[in-house]
Amino acid sequence: MVPELPPLPALTRAEGELIDRYLEAVDLLGRVNPARDGDTYRGLRAAQALVRKAAQLRDALALMHGRGETELHGDTLARALRVLDGERRTARVALPPDTVG
Repeated sequence: MVPELPPLPALTRAEGELIDRYLEAVDLLGRVNPARDGDTYRGLRAAQALVRKAAQLRDALALMHGRGETELHGDTLARALRVLDGERRTARVALPPDTVG
């Protein structure tokens, strides 16, 4: 039986868009991470897609700012990221543990 995930915290539509675009960009950065095994073509395709995702991330932040949402509520957004598997997804961007030595 799969454990039930906690519910997402209440987010504005713009905050939800920000979280979605951020995680999409993180996923692409994880594919480009040169410290991870993979082929260059996969990294190239991810880097090309990252340009579009970065623009969408920028647009989500601009929308928030334009609506008067001038503060990011880190605790709330971090809870949303955790529910959406953000810890695993962002770990792919970091350097893997050192296996030498």
